[in-house]
Amino acid sequence: MTVTVLPSAERTTPAPRHATDTRNSALPVSMIERMTLILDAFDATTPTLTLLELVERTGLPRSTVHRILDQMIRLRWLAHTSGGYRLGMRTLELGGLTADHNEIRDAVGPLLHELSQRTGTVGHLAVLDGRDIVYLDKAGGRFATALPTRLGGRMPAHATALGKAMLAALEPGIAEAAFRTRLPRLTPRTLCEPEALRRELAQIRLRQGVAVDREESVAGIACVAAPLRVRGSAPAALSLSGPVETMSFDRLARVVLEVAHEAGRALSPRRAGWR
Repeated sequence: MTVTVLPSAERTTPAPRHATDTRNSALPVSMIERMTLILDAFDATTPTLTLLELVERTGLPRSTVHRILDQMIRLRWLAHTSGGYRLGMRTLELGGLTADHNEIRDAVGPLLHELSQRTGTVGHLAVLDGRDIVYLDKAGGRFATALPTRLGGRMPAHATALGKAMLAALEPGIAEAAFRTRLPRLTPRTLCEPEALRRELAQIRLRQGVAVDREESVAGIACVAAPLRVRGSAPAALSLSGPVETMSFDRLARVVLEVAHEAGRALSPRRAGWR
């Protein structure tokens, strides 16, 4: 598997999930866009949604949602239950085809969960997809529920330690192509200026790939991340997160780098079979 940054200036980070205010943006016209809005409405905390909830979360007209739901049920994208609608078997079947990501999660997941338990922090495993990161795994105790991250969820790469760790592992020219256009600001501390981000990536390279996020993605939350290096590339990264006032950056940087190296070694034998 090869993970690269897409340099297209047209690539943008998706709007926050469940946004219902459509006054300032046009409703999607294509069926694929509307189906995607409906699928994105589901998450781990609300696996079942009523018709009204789907209308509120997508911003689509009730009649449109009802018509699309009937088609998605027929095609097994969704299933109708007594409590409303839930994701169907087709999504599970397709999810099983992402073999490369499943192998990364299977190999690194146990290390991540043990590391999270040992440090008392929330652990994340993610891959780079264009200008975003996609979470493959999440580990942690009660504090994990306070973080707005989920398996399969996305965050802008430039605003996260995970994303910066993977961007810094790319060739500088490829990495810089990811932030030639305007970058979204998630908090007052988010690095949005290309030159500032370029300097940040250079510093990360000097720290053996260790990246730090001090309230850049979520106010009050800090994160330390390191890339998983496998035969010259960084197909993923892992991180530890917690309240900024409780984070011991130097100690966690050493720990996360050590485990990232161990995870990379665990992935190496599998890499030969990746495309």
